[in-house]
Amino acid sequence: MFRYAAAVDLQKQTAPAVSELRASDAERDRIADILRDALAEGRLTADEHAERIEGVLRAKTVGELDVFIRDLPAAHRQGPGPSPAPAPYRPTAGAFPIDPDDNVVAIFSSAVRKGRWRTGRRIHAYAIFGSVEIDLSEALFDHQQVMIKAFSVFGSVEIRVPENVSLRGMGGGVLGSFEVDTLDSGDPEAPVLYVDGWAVLGSVEARPRRGKVVADILDRVQRKVDKSLRKHLNH
Repeated sequence: MFRYAAAVDLQKQTAPAVSELRASDAERDRIADILRDALAEGRLTADEHAERIEGVLRAKTVGELDVFIRDLPAAHRQGPGPSPAPAPYRPTAGAFPIDPDDNVVAIFSSAVRKGRWRTGRRIHAYAIFGSVEIDLSEALFDHQQVMIKAFSVFGSVEIRVPENVSLRGMGGGVLGSFEVDTLDSGDPEAPVLYVDGWAVLGSVEARPRRGKVVADILDRVQRKVDKSLRKHLNH
């Protein structure tokens, strides 16, 4: 009995505190999300946000991570909030026009859409013995729902999206590859991108570009904050 009690006491003495435990990638991502929200809310400047993110990447323990959000309200909320509803797997009826806003065509050639451009609601991509690259990582989303109809015949269509949008795939392949990574943004205002179409002896691929986010979402949040401040000052 004495040996058992001594062993229990020894375990209590040697067990590390939670703050001393090694931090996981998921815990770093959680802290990074809180810092990103704080930037969007105006609680942190861009320089402060960048400095803290660098610290988060270097942190080794849970306690070191907590230091970077100690002065933020999100660190003191009791328990997790309600989980946001996932984006629907099918678009809203009538959300897209019949005719595309943009055609990206590569026939025995290559075609690229990238950089700062407006997506519209419907994009058609055709790769016939060619390659199409559609990079939305810096695009401006004027609509919450965007459809890309991708058709690949002995070719490839590669789609890259910001990591803070929702992404859904609805197409298929015939002796080809149709691969769309499912994403859930968690932000009810985030764009939802639907990728439909076929890959016939070719490939269609849609994946997030890590580290890239939709600036429009942060802009909308900032506009709401500014509007609330103006309303408060006018009273």
